[in-house]
Amino acid sequence: MINITLPDGTVVAHPKGVTPLEVAKGISEGLARNVISARFNNRKVESVTPLETDGSLVLYTWNDEEGKKTFWHSSSHVLAQALEELYPGIKLTIGPAIDAGFYYDVDFMDHHISEKDFPAIEQKAMEIARGKHEFKMREVSKSDALSYYKEHENPYKVELIENLEDGDITFCDHDSFTDLCRGGHIPNTGLIKAFKVLNVAGAYWRGDENRPQLTRVYGISFPKQKELTQYLHMLEEAKKRDHRKLGKELELFTFSQKVGQGLPLWLPKGAALRERLEQFLKSAQKKAGYEMVVSPHIGQKELYVTSGHYAKYGEDSFQPIHTPKEDEEFLLKPMNCPHHCEIYNAKPYSYRELPKRFAEFGTVYRYEQSGELHGLTRVRGFTQDDAHIFCTHEQLDQEFKDVIDLSLYVLTSLGFDNYTAQVSVRDPETPEKYIGSVENWERAEAAIINAAREKDLNFVIEPGEAAFYGPKLDFMVKDALGRKWQLGTIQVDYNLPERFELTYKGSDNEMHRPVMIHRAPFGSMERFVALLLEHTGGNFPLWLTPDQAIVLPVSEKHEKYAQKVLKSLENCEIRALVDARSETVGKKIREAEMQKLPFMLIVGDQEMDQGTISVRRHGGEDLGAISVEAFSELVENEINSTLKRFKEV
Repeated sequence: MINITLPDGTVVAHPKGVTPLEVAKGISEGLARNVISARFNNRKVESVTPLETDGSLVLYTWNDEEGKKTFWHSSSHVLAQALEELYPGIKLTIGPAIDAGFYYDVDFMDHHISEKDFPAIEQKAMEIARGKHEFKMREVSKSDALSYYKEHENPYKVELIENLEDGDITFCDHDSFTDLCRGGHIPNTGLIKAFKVLNVAGAYWRGDENRPQLTRVYGISFPKQKELTQYLHMLEEAKKRDHRKLGKELELFTFSQKVGQGLPLWLPKGAALRERLEQFLKSAQKKAGYEMVVSPHIGQKELYVTSGHYAKYGEDSFQPIHTPKEDEEFLLKPMNCPHHCEIYNAKPYSYRELPKRFAEFGTVYRYEQSGELHGLTRVRGFTQDDAHIFCTHEQLDQEFKDVIDLSLYVLTSLGFDNYTAQVSVRDPETPEKYIGSVENWERAEAAIINAAREKDLNFVIEPGEAAFYGPKLDFMVKDALGRKWQLGTIQVDYNLPERFELTYKGSDNEMHRPVMIHRAPFGSMERFVALLLEHTGGNFPLWLTPDQAIVLPVSEKHEKYAQKVLKSLENCEIRALVDARSETVGKKIREAEMQKLPFMLIVGDQEMDQGTISVRRHGGEDLGAISVEAFSELVENEINSTLKRFKEV
């Protein structure tokens, strides 16, 4: 017999060789019908994997993120089989699950695929799914694995296998199809009830522009047809809210081929929006005891070698800048934290002076592959709302909880109030991915988990998702369409203080290492604005929106009064403009609606005679004719009630 520990701490005894599916049946038949996959002793296993030792078991269903990933990974195998049957001779490469669905990178050789082929692929995939074929894992020796793919003339799989250790190679079989795979599958293909090919795109093998270009086929699948219908409806809504489309319509930002890919240009309205976001956070930071600093856009290569960033991210950085001086190299700044370490090092500190909280809206640069760039969400130059706190070990707990409070204030103030927390820790099976001692990692991970518990956060622990220098807590936010985004991150770091030899004098007159907290509630200004645009559909909160009102004179004779109204609004600190074009009021209203302007203030003969404005809210609500003073009070009350509500949250 072996003892299986469930997530709630319950221990159940089963015969050795029991499968996760059988454990689920012992709990309830309903659970067993819904189990997709499992994790045993923190290792992903199939629902039919025999369990041979005592251990902890987590069962996953479609309602779990891990369950969805297993479902979609299994579906990528079905997609690959469908493609092989429809297009003989193609070369398969890799096919992972992603945040929403899956893809498979394929060398189609002489075949060509386009949107008109999608229905045939979907039909073939569903035909395979209805066969209810079981997914079966088997271990394969390295020599046999190489022989198999050399025989099938697939150089991509051969290259993957050559980089694997003998004894660590597995194949997955279903129906007549075989694929190189680490595992993690649903019991059989019959669970797939709906299948959709979403689009195709180009992708370089191993992400290298110098390697062959492949075709990436994106798809998604569901256990119920109605869920696919709902998803496709959400996609249509997402197209309307695409930040690239709205950013152009609202004149917030643009890109220029002459400036360079992935380098956004902020237009006046977008720059004003950014400025308000920055001032909002600066005000909150000032109250929380932060000090603003400024660091340069470049640094000597040695700075990033010391921090460890060059070893980990050197390939993703822009090439070094060589100066006329021999052996002198600079890099465009990929991170702000090494600079802040040197700011801390500028003077000695006593324990009485800690914590020190340095904040900066610092622009950093990373050379993302051109195929990975996407509007403002994936760029090559972006501004982080970075801050680094240097504190004693005794201060760490309270400082971390204070940063949680600040992060939640920022998110809820902007309408992101549907969130969970993710605590990202090391993967103990890949220690080479991280720097620093095991002892320091354990201390840092314990500090984050304890703070999350004390703040009563709804959180999950994700092994293997930590930064290379320390564990972190990320806020996973759901937007108005139910999509999940990572917004706001807090990290505990014992390693950079070691690498930069940071010190403070303790109460014992001895020198000690401070602990470092990295935090960025927005993450980056570019990505945050993109997600805020899509979340709000461009209808920003009244306190944030670039223009709060537009004055619409009915005819040319009302323009002078419109300018007088504008001056009064500006005196009341309301951001407004006048549309004095020779167009009908109806057309001006329609265009103001498209610009997402919160209020339209119409002025004609009656308003001019009575000294009023006719107020129309975005969306069509008519508030009638009121004085400018009454309108100013309405705007002020609306903003104050919104911000007060968020402060209470």
